[in-house]
Amino acid sequence: MSAEVTVTGFGVRTAFGTGAEALRRGVFAGVPSFTPTTRFDTGPYRTPMAAAAPDGPDAVEDWALRYALARCGAEALDMAGLRPGTEAAVLLGAAGDHTSVTRYWRTADSLSPSSSTERVPDGATARYADAVPAHLAELLAGGLGLTGPRLTFTNACVASAAAIIHACRLISSGRIDTAVCAGGYLVEEETFGKFDSGRALSRDGMVRPFSADRSGLLLGDGVAAVVLESAEHARRRGARPLTTIAGWGAATDAHHIAQPHPEGVGLARAARQALRLAGDPDGATLGYVNAHGTGTKYNDGAETRGLRAALPERVESIPVSSTKSTTGHLLEAAGVVEFVITMLALMDGVLPPTAGYGRPDPECDLDYVPNQPRQADPRRALTINAAFGGANTALVLERP
Repeated sequence: MSAEVTVTGFGVRTAFGTGAEALRRGVFAGVPSFTPTTRFDTGPYRTPMAAAAPDGPDAVEDWALRYALARCGAEALDMAGLRPGTEAAVLLGAAGDHTSVTRYWRTADSLSPSSSTERVPDGATARYADAVPAHLAELLAGGLGLTGPRLTFTNACVASAAAIIHACRLISSGRIDTAVCAGGYLVEEETFGKFDSGRALSRDGMVRPFSADRSGLLLGDGVAAVVLESAEHARRRGARPLTTIAGWGAATDAHHIAQPHPEGVGLARAARQALRLAGDPDGATLGYVNAHGTGTKYNDGAETRGLRAALPERVESIPVSSTKSTTGHLLEAAGVVEFVITMLALMDGVLPPTAGYGRPDPECDLDYVPNQPRQADPRRALTINAAFGGANTALVLERP
């Protein structure tokens, strides 16, 4: 018999600030957080806009990924009532701290090819080590005083959702009792430049998912951690579950390196897996879908068709929204931050809107909760993510 997986704590940071209240003031109010970023020189790029915390170039160190992960992890453990020394797996979704990489190589540019490691300025080598994804998981586990297996997922925009799914498999099979699942991405120049060169960034400084006038995505700061436990383990220690993870699924369509399958085949397959595991293959108990919703031409239509394939009888009656319209695309952190947002929707009985929604697109013809939050009483919700290479994840959350 498989063990039930519950969530007992979380910590989250976005451009709106720290904690659930910041998300309620921003995401759930439908207030976009996009401003011209001063974190690096945006002159060479088509847009200066991002959902980056207003920290300025001299304060980036305070938002270095290793520090932000540690703070969110500590907040999640505190909420869950767990202490250092707890035996818990640490599963992280991250591509590393690109800020550290950029700084390292800019410093190294000033060195001659024959320079020895002794000539690298103090701290540069250490900062580069911190940028390695696997090392970030070790730093997080060590900083939180957790013992147990550590693993980092680097599969792009499903990375932290994949970490949660792997933890669910470990817990449900009885191999572990507790896991801290985290993810992080902070807006930095290297990835910003890549998305700009691919012409994926919004031309008008707004993200309009599923809207006919959408013109692309914008990047955003996002870091979050959640504590997952078997329901029995949580009960034994008197912990209050915030939500239950009723189902999970992962699939790939391998259609294209950067474009989703036009019919959303992989997304539909992942969603069907999650719903079957939740004992609800038709989605009869679903009251909300947190969509991947990047605001790009290819994603939104494919996602709509994928949802129709996964929920043919119910999709038109289920509200769907994209919170990337307010937070920006959080890349490797998208899965875990949107997991927290979906959990809050269940806890609060409020659906976050798709901000910036304008003209309807005939290819995107669902209920996208346009521009305003909506009072609701969903028992279950589905959160889905997709990534380059055709990777897709789906998680079904249930109100306890």
